[in-house]
Amino acid sequence: MALSSDSDVMLNGKWSACHCSYYAVYFVPEIDDGHTVCQDQKRKIRTDDTIRPSHRTASPSAGSSRRHLLPSSSSSAPPPDHVAAVREAIGFVALASVLARRAGTAATVRGMSFGGASSVAAGAKRPFEYGRTHVVRPKGAHKATIVWLHGLGDNGASWSQLLETLPLPNIKWICPTAPTRPVAIFGGFPSTAWFDVADLSEDSPDDIEGLDSAAAHVANLLSTEPADIKLGVGGFSMGAATALYSGTCFAHGKYGNGNPYPVNLSVAVGLSGWLPCARSLKNKIESSQEAAQKASSLPLLLCHGKADDVVLYKHGERSAEALKSTGFSNVAFKSYSRLGHYTVPEEMDEVGKWLTTNLEIGTSSS
Repeated sequence: MALSSDSDVMLNGKWSACHCSYYAVYFVPEIDDGHTVCQDQKRKIRTDDTIRPSHRTASPSAGSSRRHLLPSSSSSAPPPDHVAAVREAIGFVALASVLARRAGTAATVRGMSFGGASSVAAGAKRPFEYGRTHVVRPKGAHKATIVWLHGLGDNGASWSQLLETLPLPNIKWICPTAPTRPVAIFGGFPSTAWFDVADLSEDSPDDIEGLDSAAAHVANLLSTEPADIKLGVGGFSMGAATALYSGTCFAHGKYGNGNPYPVNLSVAVGLSGWLPCARSLKNKIESSQEAAQKASSLPLLLCHGKADDVVLYKHGERSAEALKSTGFSNVAFKSYSRLGHYTVPEEMDEVGKWLTTNLEIGTSSS
């Protein structure tokens, strides 16, 4: 898992060239006294290294922070299937996010950040404690608000720093942090995740309760926005899956558990992601004329790299096809021949242009 050529990445709020021909950058979550600690340091690992999970050791003193680097090849190896699962699940985190998150989860970006809260969809059985939410305030007139969702194991701070650099002065960005929970693809190991997942694809069994809770959290964040503000949701990888699921809930008018979806979405964006609950979507949209009308009118943008080895390109392509075949007629699918599981300026420029057009907000600050 390595880049084969020079790539532009985010560093300190600016795009910089980064050559990563032989090394891959990984983040491995660890357990620290029963709580998940996501590393805010990057470690370069030779691509032939074995990725090993962190192990619990003696509890550190109060207030200390323990970071586990991956053990050397002399350590006893975990089962091969576990290694494969971790390799697939972690892969390349968005390079923009990887470098930006060095600022730490407590960063405040153009406005404010605030702590987590419990959020559940009506009828859900389990509350989830969400992490810190980061807000990027508009530089110009506030015309739209978009909740942007990070990928598996990441946090809201990294994407808030990237989004702040986009030439979209009239958009307010809300970047929440997912709750920490056991994740099946990590063998039950805790990580920040919007829902539980066994496979990063549209073929994975759907965690309806987790998806509903994540969609409800998005709706709650948008529900306090002024009535004249256009609302949207977007995300990367698992965040993209959650954003697309939110879009289908809006069209159907209901969460997966049957309770009403309360927010009027204007756009939804998914980068390097997939569509959850694709198998049942057709019946939901065809259940009412109102659902069909909402589906046909909701603009959706899906972008995917053909070199993505974490969420394979075919899953993004199939997700776009599934949306179109179930009545979402305003779907744009953009592919990038050399793009892996990360983002690049070309893709983010495409996102910016698409949002400007579909939200009808313009690029001036007035």
